[in-house]
Amino acid sequence: MSLLRPQFWKHYSLAQLNAAEWEALCDGCGLCCLVKLEDEDSGQVVYTKVACQLLDTKTAQCSNYANRKQFVPDCLQLTPELVPQLNWLPKTCGYKRVQLGLDLPDWHPLMTGKAQSDIPAKKSAAGRCISEHDIDPDDIEEYVVRWVR
Repeated sequence: MSLLRPQFWKHYSLAQLNAAEWEALCDGCGLCCLVKLEDEDSGQVVYTKVACQLLDTKTAQCSNYANRKQFVPDCLQLTPELVPQLNWLPKTCGYKRVQLGLDLPDWHPLMTGKAQSDIPAKKSAAGRCISEHDIDPDDIEEYVVRWVR
């Protein structure tokens, strides 16, 4: 028996999703795991291609999802209450789209029925990011990218 209700993202708020639906709503793009920089004056947020130490840069999957907070204490656990506060979530994010009452993009795994369908659609960090271990933190501004919106 599937724990996913038909087209649940169209009919329920984030707070009404069960655990399986919540996890399925994530497209696995890894964009939320990229280092972001915020302008102190304007509040504008830009993404870098520098990924969290736990992100597999080839697949954009967390290498230790269950225990990530032990290794990356400032890793955010997305919740229905937190999503509206995060202005930096990309507009392609399933959580953000449901929160805003928008449908999922046609490349989303829930639409295609295929895991990682975000990669060929170029909506993923997979193959486009580098680990934070591979850079000098003082050079972070050199890694700002424009492919995340």
